[in-house]
Amino acid sequence: MKLNSRSKSSGQVIVLVIIVLALLGGAYWWLNSTKQQMAKEGQQFANELVQKIVVRRDLNFFASRLSPQARMNFAAPTAQQEFINEIGRHGAPVGQINVQGKIEFQSQFFEPHGTFQARINYPAEYAEINFTISHPVGRWQIDDIAFIPPRTQLGTAPAVPPAPAASPAPAASPESAASPESATSPGPAASSPAAGSSPGGG
Repeated sequence: MKLNSRSKSSGQVIVLVIIVLALLGGAYWWLNSTKQQMAKEGQQFANELVQKIVVRRDLNFFASRLSPQARMNFAAPTAQQEFINEIGRHGAPVGQINVQGKIEFQSQFFEPHGTFQARINYPAEYAEINFTISHPVGRWQIDDIAFIPPRTQLGTAPAVPPAPAASPAPAASPESAASPESATSPGPAASSPAAGSSPGGG
């Protein structure tokens, strides 16, 4: 009887350990899956932010996604509008905007936040926009954002054509070196018959 009770008790302990390990494994899988999903959503929000603010210049989106601290940075009545106007002052971007950055977590699985940079190409210049985002409760928000004014693109200045090389003067030929008078005047051997006869000869 004692052996049976001990075997039964050991079997219950093993079953309990298996259940606990299964629960821990399931919890870890859920947390890791949620972390990956949150990181994916954060990257999508960063891309959406660039499209809505830089390309479409959506003031409503910008104002609604500012965090409380960021809203204090744009506390002036026209600060948000001026920020959007500054981006739009340079025209429409050229080509696709490449957003660089990643989502990190403050405590392994919780408190996600990310820092991103994007280069905005214009026809003859480029600008940059840097921002940080986080997801405290409910949805992603903008914690900080800055627009770096445009700078001239490298290689876009018109090339200055090189000055034409001075062509060498043509060498003077022997015939052309002689003066026209010397070429047309008779030589000393061609004396006239009158010069060779004496006057009144006979």
